[in-house]
Amino acid sequence: MQNSETKLRQVIADFNIPGTLTALKANREGHINTTYISTFASDGSIRKYTHQRINSYVFKHPLEVMENISLVTGHIRSKLLGSCSDVDLRCLRIVKTRSGSLVHIDDEGGYWRTYHYIDHVKTFSTIKDTEQAFLLGKAIGNFQLQLADFEGNRLHETIPHFHDMGLRYRQLEEAMEVNHQNRLERVGPELAFLLENKERGLVLWDGMAKGKVPTRVTHNDTKINNVLFTPDGKEALCIIDLDTVMPGTILFDTGDMIRTATTTGEEDALDLSTIGCDVDLHRSLIQGYLSKADFLTPLERSLIVESGRNITQIMAVRFLTDYLNGDRYYSIEREQHNLDRARTQIRLMQDMDSKWELLSRSVE
Repeated sequence: MQNSETKLRQVIADFNIPGTLTALKANREGHINTTYISTFASDGSIRKYTHQRINSYVFKHPLEVMENISLVTGHIRSKLLGSCSDVDLRCLRIVKTRSGSLVHIDDEGGYWRTYHYIDHVKTFSTIKDTEQAFLLGKAIGNFQLQLADFEGNRLHETIPHFHDMGLRYRQLEEAMEVNHQNRLERVGPELAFLLENKERGLVLWDGMAKGKVPTRVTHNDTKINNVLFTPDGKEALCIIDLDTVMPGTILFDTGDMIRTATTTGEEDALDLSTIGCDVDLHRSLIQGYLSKADFLTPLERSLIVESGRNITQIMAVRFLTDYLNGDRYYSIEREQHNLDRARTQIRLMQDMDSKWELLSRSVE
């Protein structure tokens, strides 16, 4: 769709928004969906809204994505109503179309959605200190607590087998067999490490598949840039970017949180000596998380530290698979970019192993 302003205004007009549209601008911060921010004037007040064209290449069933988000935000809002006066700062609020649909489908088959814009908040791209790590852990723990009594299997699996380690290893083994770019001989040490760790890597997915680990609601992208904070940065308000909310084990979320929040270097660093797991950040992160996540089963709690290593492992497998396949999935800026990414994840796993006793104390 060529997003002319006329067509965009037609899309927005289908949503049940009171007042007059006074301003419209593109928001280029996200990388998946096409996003615009509008301003409406109504009865002397000014309100902003977020409009997004959902990327149907990434999300094959956009309506299912929105049904998941509607169920999850509705559940959270029901918990917040009556207990706080700023509900719209603490939970995304969907605006339906005038016919009551969660999406508008444009004349080219594109799916659009609208949210109330959450203003006067602050975001961060990286963890700067232990206080911030604690706040991130607490925010993710609180999000999970709000949904602890929601049956995860009520949600659609919008990206099937997203964290299925067995599937990821099968894809790696297929890439090894095809050797599409004749790169196999360059990755001997990396392959040896990952193949040696295959069985350990199956613990989360197999635990859930066998019913030992509960199926709950998972966010699947628990980085700090998906948390909205108060302007002073002292309190986490809201978890955003709910497109990947679906059934799973919450250990996927603790794992992604640990992987992204405690690493000391860039994901694609060339100097592996900069890569490690910061023990102090890890401890504060887990303390913040456990200050809210009081609903965990003993097995879930025992696997928190393992989850950080596990999600790091699945990313290493995915990066290496993409390198062997000729860099089809992840965008690259240099020839060995995906191999460099795989190496940083392996190095992070190795550093976690060397500090395992210290990291385990975070849960104790």
